[in-house]
Amino acid sequence: MSSVTTAGSISAAALHRRSEDRTAWLLALPAIVLLFLFVLLPVIAVIFLGFTDFELGYGKFRIVGFENYAHLFSDRTFRKSLWNTTLYTAMVAPVSIALGLGVALLIEGELRARAFFRTVYFLPVASLIVAMATVWQYIFHPTIGPLNALLSLAGIPGPNWLGASNTVLYSLSIIGVWQSVGFNMVLFLAGLTAIPRELYAAAEVDGAKSALDRFFLVTWPMLGPTTLFVVTISITNAVKVFETVKMLTDGGPNKASEVLLFTIYQEGFVYMRVGYASAMTVVFLAILVVLMFLQYRVLDRRVHYT
Repeated sequence: MSSVTTAGSISAAALHRRSEDRTAWLLALPAIVLLFLFVLLPVIAVIFLGFTDFELGYGKFRIVGFENYAHLFSDRTFRKSLWNTTLYTAMVAPVSIALGLGVALLIEGELRARAFFRTVYFLPVASLIVAMATVWQYIFHPTIGPLNALLSLAGIPGPNWLGASNTVLYSLSIIGVWQSVGFNMVLFLAGLTAIPRELYAAAEVDGAKSALDRFFLVTWPMLGPTTLFVVTISITNAVKVFETVKMLTDGGPNKASEVLLFTIYQEGFVYMRVGYASAMTVVFLAILVVLMFLQYRVLDRRVHYT
């Protein structure tokens, strides 16, 4: 009798688990459908189109294999945009991370006007870059811009910031840092808030008297997970730069500010070569995946979750 009862309870438990599994799949189904339609399906379509010579406006296309990818390596425009993107990322990501951390530490130590400074530094994140492009265009203007006016007071001739090949990428990098610092600051502030205050007291008892000692003994190790996330987001956002290039320089002068996303936009929506633009997009996505993999492989080993 007991064995029958046990078998019945096991069968009821199995039915209950199946019912819960079905309910879980039904609840997740809308998200799965949206993920497939708006993420997986476009990626599959881009990968397929990268092997074709499809052009917008033409009904027919043919499979060209790896011809698009072979052409990429001999394409001077693609190589130039890849190099510009690398330089831009190398300038914007580390500077915005360092400044974001510095601003977060300053705001965390300021008790009276903390909310005010949080709002001020976060404004660039909330601002529309399309609207702010006019402001930056004025700041960098070679004749009436305030930046060159300040340089002239010091006897330094101001360059044509957005119109010269040797300064345009640095100018765009300044704007990129301005955009990113506020967001990184908010992330670092969240990490600083989560650090237990008792650790600072314990470090002070152990001999860490200065703020610098407490930073390296407590703050920096405890910010490991936050720093990993900030580095990942900062590099990804820098690689994806597009709006400032499109609004302020249009890739010029002489392709000195042309970046990967702008080149993809030009090929796909200006020259209508969707197949070639899709191959560029696949390479762009591969670069992002490799960057994320390397970051988590290298940095994750240095991060200690508590």
